[in-house]
Amino acid sequence: MTQQGAALQTYNNELVKCIEELNFRRDELNKQIQYEEEEKTRLQHDIRVLTEKLNRVSESLDRRLATRNELEKTVAETEAAYMKILESSQTLLSVLKKETGNLSKATEPRNSKDRLPL
Repeated sequence: MTQQGAALQTYNNELVKCIEELNFRRDELNKQIQYEEEEKTRLQHDIRVLTEKLNRVSESLDRRLATRNELEKTVAETEAAYMKILESSQTLLSVLKKETGNLSKATEPRNSKDRLPL
């Protein structure tokens, strides 16, 4: 029986070692799980923060784009109005020069008879 007892003791020792190895692996796996759960929580928080920031930046960008579009429209309208003013000024200057020339011709004596004595 001692042989059976020795065998039983050997089996028992191996079972204890196997159980200790399984407990060690379980503990290591639990540490990895805990680390990954904490990492997941941190990443979810970062995603929330970044999503909020993205929303704020998108809203600001939309407002700035709308403002820029209004400014571009105002600049285009102002430039068009300015060009009309320039064209009108050029037309006015041409008409004025023509009229001045006509007035000068009308006020010049045509021949020596038309001249008044001094």
